[in-house]
Amino acid sequence: MQSFTKHTGTVVTMDRANVDTDQIIPKQFLKRIERTGFGQFLFYDWRFGEDGETPNPNFELNQPEVQGASILVTRRNFGSGSSREHAVWALDDYGFRSVIAPSFADIFFNNCFKNGVLPITLPEADIDYLFEAAAKGPYRLTVDLEQQIVKDESGWQREFEVDPSRREKLLQGLDDIAQTLKFDDKISEYEAARSW
Repeated sequence: MQSFTKHTGTVVTMDRANVDTDQIIPKQFLKRIERTGFGQFLFYDWRFGEDGETPNPNFELNQPEVQGASILVTRRNFGSGSSREHAVWALDDYGFRSVIAPSFADIFFNNCFKNGVLPITLPEADIDYLFEAAAKGPYRLTVDLEQQIVKDESGWQREFEVDPSRREKLLQGLDDIAQTLKFDDKISEYEAARSW
């Protein structure tokens, strides 16, 4: 898993509440067994026309000024619906490092931390500010997990909270397996001391 310390990137806004995981990554693309390659299907039903190939010119991610965006700002209850981890895999594979919203669905929120994407919860008023700032043209934010702040180039800055253990895992780029493997010597010692 890629570590997260500090990231500066272009913002894309999605003015939609209750975006569910079936919209983030539709069910027909869940057949892959790898964790990669899902980015091309991110928001598939919204990004493309009925033929599945022609980009929808009205969709947020298809706007020329936000190409390469790596920070998504959206509305409340992002990631609701089924518990598919593929939703985070698709966001990560597309290039998103952080998602900022007033609230997230619990399972999606947890899956973000397990896959190196930083979900940040900010009050509605701050989300409104970010929408307004991004509407004026290309807009960039810096997300600093070490300092637990998000800021823009005009001086706006907010602190955000992260569970200390999740913060540490992200800073070190450790998923659950890598965290366990830090204790490989002790596990081997324990196994060697037991007669099976």
